[in-house]
Amino acid sequence: MDIKKIEDGFRLILEGLGENPNREGLLKTPERVAKMYSELLSGLDSKENEKDILATQFVEKYDEMILLKDIPVTSICEHHFLPFTGVAHVAYVPGNRIAGLSKLARAVDFYAHRPQVQERLTTQIAELIHRSLEPQGVGVVMECVHTCMTIRGIKKTGSVMFTSKLIGTFKSNATTRAEFMSLIGKR
Repeated sequence: MDIKKIEDGFRLILEGLGENPNREGLLKTPERVAKMYSELLSGLDSKENEKDILATQFVEKYDEMILLKDIPVTSICEHHFLPFTGVAHVAYVPGNRIAGLSKLARAVDFYAHRPQVQERLTTQIAELIHRSLEPQGVGVVMECVHTCMTIRGIKKTGSVMFTSKLIGTFKSNATTRAEFMSLIGKR
């Protein structure tokens, strides 16, 4: 990530807005904005490989659902570069292997920390778990508020976008799907 280019670019934005980037209140703003983007979009600069996210696995005979719900999510909408925030609910029914719960949250962060759309983010998380653990099924539901819709444009404050990706038994078995939705509080 080129922090200097981000700073220079934001100075141009300030000038384009008719602001003086050299006035006292804005002197360090380009630097702060560059640091903010490097943090929020750290996935673009990550040395971590997606194969490493769920690499720590344990052989375990467990054939019931494993669910980590209410995982905080913050990402940047790639269309307007405004944040969207909310929670992800991630579940799977193991095959022969399980992963530590923190690894599920790590999978969410790995993909969230780059310019995104919620639909793709939901799918990427589910498919990574499916590829890495080879479970009987995976379910991911995300609930997010998009500031590109709540503070600009149509300005529909309070709107929440839901996306889901269901694989294997979560898609084919109505009972598994219903249990998942019940556990996350959705019917």
